[in-house]
Amino acid sequence: MYPDVRVAESDADREAALAVRRDVFVEEQGVSEEVEMDGKDDEAVHFVATDGDDPVGAARLREVEPGVGKVERVAVVADRRDSGIGRELICTLETTAAERGIDRLVMHAQTHVEEFYRRLGYGTTSDVFEEVRGRATGALSARRSRPHPAPPWRESRSP
Repeated sequence: MYPDVRVAESDADREAALAVRRDVFVEEQGVSEEVEMDGKDDEAVHFVATDGDDPVGAARLREVEPGVGKVERVAVVADRRDSGIGRELICTLETTAAERGIDRLVMHAQTHVEEFYRRLGYGTTSDVFEEVRGRATGALSARRSRPHPAPPWRESRSP
């Protein structure tokens, strides 16, 4: 089964996205629940990736100033990394951002995933800094003029 990546519009989808974030950031990486649940979820657009009934990825987007969106809380469960889910989350987020008039995206990304974002067209805009509990982080930015190609599982679907 191919993962389904979508805007988390229902309460169930939003809870699924939050469950992925807790799994990845709180349980796996040791970020405190208070830091992860930062009070900004109500002002964000949330995204969820599911495989059947199983939530496998999440992300959120906030417009931080007119035309500028901040990509945040991108997470894929450990056993599904390197499968294209992260890329599909970002592609879906970028499409949604463009539909909302956001033409520039920024983020603070952990250094171990910077190469992932570079492959998607993002560039480093700051030196490395510590944002949360010893996590080396860098600021990245991109301006999107065209969407990324569809992931392999989408290309193989029949119309």
